[in-house]
Amino acid sequence: MSGIKAPVAPGPIGIFDSGYGGLTIYREIEELLPQYDYLYLGDNARTPYGTRSFDVVYEFTRQCVKHLFAQGCHLVILACNTASAKALRSIQQVDLPVIDPTRRVLGIIRPTVETIGDVTVSRHVGILATEGTIKSHSYPLEIQKLYPDIVVNGEACPMWVPLVENCEHNSRGADYFVKRHVDNLLSRDPQIDTIILGCTHYPMLIEKIRQFVPAGVRILTQGAAVAASLKDYLARHPEMDALCSKGGGRVFSTTESDNRFREQASRYLEQHIDVEHVILE
Repeated sequence: MSGIKAPVAPGPIGIFDSGYGGLTIYREIEELLPQYDYLYLGDNARTPYGTRSFDVVYEFTRQCVKHLFAQGCHLVILACNTASAKALRSIQQVDLPVIDPTRRVLGIIRPTVETIGDVTVSRHVGILATEGTIKSHSYPLEIQKLYPDIVVNGEACPMWVPLVENCEHNSRGADYFVKRHVDNLLSRDPQIDTIILGCTHYPMLIEKIRQFVPAGVRILTQGAAVAASLKDYLARHPEMDALCSKGGGRVFSTTESDNRFREQASRYLEQHIDVEHVILE
C-alpha cells in the first residue's frame, strides 16, 4: 500500500553548541527532564563562533543541525547564544520548510529574556556576551518586545571563552579580563541591577564575576530558564513530545578530539562520559 506513510521513529533531543559551554545548558535540561534521550554535538574544531561573521555562523550551525537531524533528532536546541543570535531565524524560516517542516530548532535567547521581567527592579539590565551576540543586538531586540520599559546595555567579552576553553578561568590572570568588562558595563549604566550571562561558557566564570559585581546586582545564567522553557514547550506540543524518545540515553559527539572533549566535559558535568568523533558533511 504505497500511499500509506510508515510511522516516524522517535529520536533523541539534539543539543548543539560551538564548544563546551552548551554542556551547562545540557546539564540543567537533563536534570529537569531525565527521561528523554539526548545527543550532544560540540563543534569544537571550529570554536569559537563569537568572532565569526553571520554567514559563517549560519553555515556552520546549519551543518550541525542537519547532522543531528540525520542522527534521528526531531527537535534540536541551539545551546549557543551566537548561533541563536546569528542563525536561528534563518534556519527556522528558510531551511526547515525545505528539510522537514515537522522538525523544530529552538534557541536559548528568548527563554532567557522571558525570566528578567520579574527579576529587575531598576529596569536596567546588562548583557555580558561574545562579540557576535552583542553585535547582533538579539538581546535588546527580544527584551524590547517583551519589556519595552527596560533599558539594556551590553558588553562584549572576547577573552572569556578562550579563558574557559583553556582552563584558565580560575587563574589570577583571568581577574583582569573579568574586572575590565564588568567595570565597562557598570560604568556605562550604574543603575543596572540584573546582569545576564549571554554565553553558555560564562557560568564557569561566575565566581570571578561575583567578585567584581556590587552586592545586590543579580547575575542570571541560562540553564535553568532554558530547561523550564523546554519542559513547557513539550507539554504544549504533544506531537513533538511523541517524537522525542524516552530511554534515558546520552550520547556526546565532537568535531574535534574525542579525548580532549572527554577531559574538558568532565569539568562541566563532573562525571566520566563516552564521546565519539564525527565529521560533518
